[in-house]
Amino acid sequence: MIKNFDKKAAQQKRHRRIRRKVSGTAESPRLCINISLHHIYAQVIDDEKGVTLAAASTLTADMDGLESKTNMEAARQVGLKIAEKAKEKGITTVVFDRNGRRYQGRVAALADAAREGGLEF
Repeated sequence: MIKNFDKKAAQQKRHRRIRRKVSGTAESPRLCINISLHHIYAQVIDDEKGVTLAAASTLTADMDGLESKTNMEAARQVGLKIAEKAKEKGITTVVFDRNGRRYQGRVAALADAAREGGLEF
């Protein structure tokens, strides 16, 4: 075991490495997710213009029926909602930015739900 291993520093390092390669355009914006201790957030971002095209999170009023705002079902609901909002704006293709997190659990659930909702990545 590494003696001075810092999870947050490792996540930030992965995030910087990913962002060097992943950038959103008008044709294929970036689907960026963030998972905190209390909520799950997703944004579709055009990096060329620096604008958020669509956003969804467990903070919105339509997510009040969820039992927990941080579990797999919440991630699935946010994924479906962000796909719905992106489709309303005419966005079908995105690049996925997992924000330095590992592709498992809630991250994978959100991504799979977004694919089910009609986004391609």
